[in-house]
Amino acid sequence: MIDTTASLTFRPADDTDLSTLVRLHDGAARWMQQHGIDQWRPGQKDAAHFARRMREGEVWLAELAGRAVGAYELWWEDEGAWGVQPPVAGYVHRLMTDRTSAPAGLGRALLAAAESRIAESGRGLARLDCVSHNPRLRTYYEAAGYRVTGENTAKEAPGGAPSYAVTLLEKELSGPVSPG
Repeated sequence: MIDTTASLTFRPADDTDLSTLVRLHDGAARWMQQHGIDQWRPGQKDAAHFARRMREGEVWLAELAGRAVGAYELWWEDEGAWGVQPPVAGYVHRLMTDRTSAPAGLGRALLAAAESRIAESGRGLARLDCVSHNPRLRTYYEAAGYRVTGENTAKEAPGGAPSYAVTLLEKELSGPVSPG
């Protein structure tokens, strides 16, 4: 678990962070491939992707002693996975950690930061999806308090890529959550 006395901070990403976000994504994708997880691929998300996500939602960086060690995207709607929904949730995407420098427990700290941000916005649910063929990731999210609410067998992929199956998970939020 992360030492709460360490200097872990969270801040919104900006245009100067685009190359860092691409580096974090590609590093996470390479780690997945090395561990036999067929999900992300290096080069799949470029600077334009992250710039668009900053315009349409939020992208947050986690820094430890001034170095970016993780990031996540926060969306305020996700019709591709969840369909049209009332504005009661925030949607967490692309939880990324730098496996070479991130402390143990950073993934949970990223989730807690996202949950806190969602709760601060007045929304009571954190939602996310994970590819259905990755049971290890589903178990990780369930251990973090998320419950499976369904399956979307044909999530619309951006840019005309083939659709794919995802497991839909959500967590009820009671108020701001401490990210430490």
